[in-house]
Amino acid sequence: MSYRQTPTIVVLKEGTDTSQGRGQIISNINACLAIQDTLKVTLGPFGSDILLVGSDGRTTITNDGATILKKLDVVHPAAKVLVDISRSQDCEIGDGTTSVCLLASEILKNCKPFIEEGMSSNSIVKGLRDAVVLVVKRIKELEINLEEKPQDEEYDMLVKCALTAMNSKIIQQNGDFYSKLVVDAVLTLDRDDLDENLIGVKKIPGGAMEDSLFIQGVAFKKTFSYAGFEQQPKKFTNPKILSLNVELELKAEKDNAEVRINKVEDYQKIVDAEWEIIMDKLNKILESGANIVLSKLPIGDLATQFFADRGVFCAGRVESNDLERTTKAVGGSILTSVNDINSKDLGTCEGFEETQIGGERYNIFSGCPLTKTCTLILRGGSIKIIDEIERSLHDAIMIVKRALKNKQIVAGGGAIEMELSKYLRDYSHTIKGKKQLIIQSYAKALEIIPRQLCENAGLDSIELLNKLRNLHANGEIHSGLDLESDNVANNLEKFVWEPSVVKINALESATEAAILILSVDETIQNKEHDAQGGAPQGVPTGGRGMPMPAGM
Repeated sequence: MSYRQTPTIVVLKEGTDTSQGRGQIISNINACLAIQDTLKVTLGPFGSDILLVGSDGRTTITNDGATILKKLDVVHPAAKVLVDISRSQDCEIGDGTTSVCLLASEILKNCKPFIEEGMSSNSIVKGLRDAVVLVVKRIKELEINLEEKPQDEEYDMLVKCALTAMNSKIIQQNGDFYSKLVVDAVLTLDRDDLDENLIGVKKIPGGAMEDSLFIQGVAFKKTFSYAGFEQQPKKFTNPKILSLNVELELKAEKDNAEVRINKVEDYQKIVDAEWEIIMDKLNKILESGANIVLSKLPIGDLATQFFADRGVFCAGRVESNDLERTTKAVGGSILTSVNDINSKDLGTCEGFEETQIGGERYNIFSGCPLTKTCTLILRGGSIKIIDEIERSLHDAIMIVKRALKNKQIVAGGGAIEMELSKYLRDYSHTIKGKKQLIIQSYAKALEIIPRQLCENAGLDSIELLNKLRNLHANGEIHSGLDLESDNVANNLEKFVWEPSVVKINALESATEAAILILSVDETIQNKEHDAQGGAPQGVPTGGRGMPMPAGM
């Protein structure tokens, strides 16, 4: 009896690296822990800054988790998954990126022994899903609704939420000043929309940080101007504003056209025709009654002097986003022709002024009647400091925006994490089997936030966490870390508040990231393509080797 040998079937290209099983999951967990080690030192009021140097040699000094993750050149495919999900927290909520990364990595770290002992990753995933449902339910039970508050109390509540968001930032020492700046900016917006893109941010190096300004309206830097600009009026009350996408400048024809003439008189006719065209445009603008003319395209020396002689202010080469924000605020529309300009095409505001701020001149439109908008003019010793102030304010603006939309808050400073940890431990005693171990490991992972806050502040994390466990066991549900006194305190009374929606989203995102990484048990890596730069360094796959969805 003879047996025919089965031929070898080659499915993947030669040189393709495949790794799978338990070792692959552990490798993915270790990659995520490396990201955690990078980020954990930035958490909290005493978090350190990180100096990042790009491939072009440009440096960034920051402790903002979203910025660090954006700048890190992560190559490990599983770690990229964690980075992407953490950055989604920044897009959705605006703050809590570092917390998502730390929580997800700590959940994986505590699940790692179960994987090493041979427990199925599917059992772990089920336990994690149950745990996150429990903690979200508990947060909803603990959250305090500030819906029915008078206007002054609502303002104070928002200021406290902004202060909590700024505690870990470079502007912590100036928190009182910047928190009011942020709340004023967000309250300027339309309550139904709260579009943070209508908060313009401008940067002027020089001066103290508290020289920063809040302008209720639109402000942008003085544009490039020609001779005659100095003679134009720089202040108006209730002006009529015309926004254009039209060039008001004489062009040298040698750059644009070729005209053949036989007589000198013909040349003069061409010159006269060009002057007639631009003068016709200028006269039509003047007849519209506009006091201020803004254009995306250049306004040349002839037009500038023409407007100056007639008491009209003009600004050419206005940046597109500045002009669009101005149009939204003052009304009117951006025209591409000066023919048939009517009153509805013109905008207005209560006042316009060109003023000196630091070493720059700014055009300021205040009292805008339509879309509610504002501008923050940031000052600081150097542009790198101002960049970090802007990143810090972005987080605070997003937190205030979320607090305004969702009036439910919880105590911060590790208080909510310790209460959730205690709640899960108590629950785990009511169940048996593998699920009990998974939920206990999730409860332990939640303590990473208060523990890391202690370590970054140079405090004894073991002592303070034991104090917090004891307080929460005795029903002190709002007890958290008070890093000012190096002790513990009731953080609800200390006004260390965070919107509950931020915590819920952070926990759900972190758990989802951990589940996704635990579900990946095979990575196929095509080295040949990597060398050519044609494909990513690794393609994570799901439980049966199926490719994961694009964009993860």
